[in-house]
Amino acid sequence: MDEDKNISKKIVPNDHLANERTLLAWIRTGIAIMAFGFVVVKFSFFLKQLSYLLGAEIKVYRGHSDVVGIIIVAAGLLCMVFSYIQYKYTEKKLLDNAYRPSSKLLLALVLTLGIIGILLIFYLIQNVRM
Repeated sequence: MDEDKNISKKIVPNDHLANERTLLAWIRTGIAIMAFGFVVVKFSFFLKQLSYLLGAEIKVYRGHSDVVGIIIVAAGLLCMVFSYIQYKYTEKKLLDNAYRPSSKLLLALVLTLGIIGILLIFYLIQNVRM
């Protein structure tokens, strides 16, 4: 009988629900990042189509927007993969009643997105000069 009480004390639904909400928030963030990458890829195509529609020649510098957009989409996917790994890690630790906060995956995600952001800044600076 005492074992049943100890098991019920270990499992706290609020902790698991919070873990799921965190996963869903990161998934939404990943989707938003991926959508932004898609917009980056398609924007120069949109300008080219607009120039044909207006009958005017709009100088469109396509540059590396395809590569940059794909990298941003990959960053969004990476965000979702990391969030799932963190979710499973936290779930296992909660079930084992051995949860200790860890920010290793979060740090990896922040550093990856930070590096991509810095590369985007350099890319935009180069395109503004043209």
